[in-house]
Amino acid sequence: MNGHHDFDHAAQEGNLWLRKLDDRLAPTQPGQSFLVLRASLHVLRDRLTPELAVHLSAQLPLVIRGLFFEGWKMSRTPTQVNNVDEFCEQVSAQLPGNFPLEVPLAIAAVFDVIWTEIDPGETAKVVDVLPHQLRALWPTIARRV
Repeated sequence: MNGHHDFDHAAQEGNLWLRKLDDRLAPTQPGQSFLVLRASLHVLRDRLTPELAVHLSAQLPLVIRGLFFEGWKMSRTPTQVNNVDEFCEQVSAQLPGNFPLEVPLAIAAVFDVIWTEIDPGETAKVVDVLPHQLRALWPTIARRV
């Protein structure tokens, strides 16, 4: 049995993102990239307006889009997370208590993968609406203002 081509392709794209994140976070243990990707996407999603979150999600691979929307409570967005410490605290709250990676560096790695893997114009729209302090988590090239 060969599986279903479209589903297999979606899973491969998701795994490609995780491998790219693994490369940026090396060395990591199995599952760490997945956990930090999911947590970072959730906190980012919740910081955006629903409309912008939906536009960003359209750029994500299918499996990653599923992570992005997992558990979303649209009526609670956007949150008022305005600085790196608050953002990192919210990401940390979704990670295991003994998470061994430095959270700000892990988030920056996630945002670097997003920047390199989806349309830079769409990513720039997201970065541009974030408070200046949060833009520091994104690659320098993504910060237009």
